[in-house]
Amino acid sequence: MSSGSRPPTTTPIGVVGAGTMGVGVAQCFAEAGHPVTLHDPDPAATAAGERRLRDGLRAARLLRRPAPGDPPAEVAARVRWETAPDALADAALVVECGPERMDVKERILRTLDAACGPDTVLASCTSAIPVEILAGHTGRPDRVLATHFMNPAHLKDAVEVVRGPRTSEESLATVLALLDAIGKRAHLVRDSPGFVSNRVLMPMINDAAARVEEGTADAETVDLVFTDCFGHAMGPLRTADLIGLDTVLDSLVVLRETTGDPRFEPTALLRGLVERGHRGRKSGRGFHTYGTR
Repeated sequence: MSSGSRPPTTTPIGVVGAGTMGVGVAQCFAEAGHPVTLHDPDPAATAAGERRLRDGLRAARLLRRPAPGDPPAEVAARVRWETAPDALADAALVVECGPERMDVKERILRTLDAACGPDTVLASCTSAIPVEILAGHTGRPDRVLATHFMNPAHLKDAVEVVRGPRTSEESLATVLALLDAIGKRAHLVRDSPGFVSNRVLMPMINDAAARVEEGTADAETVDLVFTDCFGHAMGPLRTADLIGLDTVLDSLVVLRETTGDPRFEPTALLRGLVERGHRGRKSGRGFHTYGTR
């Protein structure tokens, strides 16, 4: 696809991972008219993903103005759920949304490299892992980059796009055109652990958790300082709950390993919450409580 061209809505899209982010990304493309194949090897995950998609489509119609044009059932029908990676063979773009752990990402990228056609662009929705590390697990480093969608993907208009040192102009142009076609603003940054967003956000969350851990303030007060004093839409600990504390923990571990910076060493409070299953909004409890689930 040449730079500046607009991709047709029949461009086949692949997504890996039927979790919150994977389903949200699939919804973004399906709402824009693209046929989407969502692959997850766990049948239970795909069943849960189908329910999550229906919920997301209902939420989009309630929260977005103007509301999406096509009926939810029509949009949902554009998403095909598959447990075998070979179903992604014909996708022009595959967005990988697996857990934020390097061993998992490596396994997924190797599988995609073998399953997908030679022209398929592989985009990782990684929060922190450098593109060059991910690209090294494939035989197509020129066709690998990162598309860091924000949560919830179907309600956030911006995507942090990370070009690796070997990402080609053609691959970048393909992804930028597809993002533009689904109404996303792409913010292009250079490859680095955590990129811009999480290189800045993760130590802030970690420091905020440390203030709670040492007793300086409770989580509610920490967040109120940021919303009431600085005018932030959401404090760092509610932001962490929205992201998912398991993802925050995994991102901090990656950043600690890739930078060597002790600022990224996760606090005991954060580790303890995740170990107890308190992963934020998606589990009903994190630094804050969101009701019984």
